[in-house]
Amino acid sequence: MGDKLKILVVDDEPETVEMLKVALERGNYNVVAAYDGKEGIEKARSEKPALIVLDIMMPRMNGVEACKIMKSDTELASIPVIMLTAMASQIPTSSYSMHDGMEIEADDYIEKPVDPNLLLARVNAMLEK
Repeated sequence: MGDKLKILVVDDEPETVEMLKVALERGNYNVVAAYDGKEGIEKARSEKPALIVLDIMMPRMNGVEACKIMKSDTELASIPVIMLTAMASQIPTSSYSMHDGMEIEADDYIEKPVDPNLLLARVNAMLEK
């Protein structure tokens, strides 16, 4: 594998993006960042990443909407998406739910705060499929 696989990280918190970037680069991935759902979709189209890590709660366009758009785009539909959620623990009280998540066809979920080693393990497993 000469070329590093490219991963798109979409999160509106720069420190989260930086932390995920460091973790993924340690795993020998190339990381591209976007800071909201709209920018995430644009970057997905221009960069053609191997995988997308997508936060749910973002301004301009949240991760749920961004994922729906990407999964309905023939060029992007096959790219695996890992959703980041700070809300797994309060899902019953939130307007988002795992049910919505499954409906939006995300391929996996990781709770925030993200454990970098867990993220790397999930990314590796998904890209080996």
